[in-house]
Amino acid sequence: MTKYGSFPGARPRRLRTTPVMRRMVAETRLSPADFILPAFVREGVSEPVPIGSMPGVVQHSRDSLRKAAVEAVEAGVSGIMLFGVPEESKKDAVGTPGTDPDGILQVALRDVRAEVGDDLLVMSDLCLDECTDHGHCGVLDAEGRVDNDATLERYAEMAQVQADAGAHVLGPSGMMDGQIGVVRDALDQIGREDVAVLAYTAKYSSAFYGPFREAVASSLQGDRRTYQQDPANLRESMRELALDLEEGADMVMVKPAGPYLDVLAKVAQSTDVPVAAYQISGEYAMIEAAAEKGWVDRDRAIMESLLGIKRAGAQNILTYWAVEAARRL
Repeated sequence: MTKYGSFPGARPRRLRTTPVMRRMVAETRLSPADFILPAFVREGVSEPVPIGSMPGVVQHSRDSLRKAAVEAVEAGVSGIMLFGVPEESKKDAVGTPGTDPDGILQVALRDVRAEVGDDLLVMSDLCLDECTDHGHCGVLDAEGRVDNDATLERYAEMAQVQADAGAHVLGPSGMMDGQIGVVRDALDQIGREDVAVLAYTAKYSSAFYGPFREAVASSLQGDRRTYQQDPANLRESMRELALDLEEGADMVMVKPAGPYLDVLAKVAQSTDVPVAAYQISGEYAMIEAAAEKGWVDRDRAIMESLLGIKRAGAQNILTYWAVEAARRL
């Protein structure tokens, strides 16, 4: 019997022999510029508040958020995506804090822009769920259903106040039909053609959002299955992609990342605009919890998960490990 080693052909294992060899032939590479840091800022606190289900992540005070933004710049991270957590007493049925120029998210946007200027892309979550007393992403009708068009009116207002507060990029995340076009029109009406729109194109109704709801002190009862995408569907994402691009999206996103790498790959293959993926709270929490138990090598698991998202086609990754990963590269 002829041994494999006697054949004259190449052996793939030769390209895996040393760290330098593996690095040289790596097909996918991570860079600090790939990362966007999601960050929560909570109204009325003077110190950061730890999030129990997301070890190492906090609800920032205004001061600690400014410091986090500076750290992101120093690490080479490209952007910071801000989520505001208003005081419970200020929430109402239409999410008034979301359009109040002095609402916590708008205040935080001004704070971060004043701190870092244009050295970091200051990005803003555009959704009502953090601001409503019912926890849904939009305005409800008399029967308790999310009213698409009434919600779009609120999104247009939010877009304008967030742009005025200093956001470079807006991320409409509510999954309302027509939201990208409405947001783009609202920005153009006030002469803010310079503000980019990152479309949450494929945002699935996922079990992995659990820790996030603690992070934003969500008031949600029930779920969002009537407007977020069904995990069973891929072709639907392609339809959403076509609509978002037609409406003027500058960038598109898949969320969650890890469980939907096939969707991410399909989206990346189907468009020439930048594609982002959001490694969400549940993905973060699983690795942190398993590492705490000693079941996985934490550092390797983090970098491997990010590499897999990049390999699937993401140009940018929203991850709570953004600064840590950037420093490691």
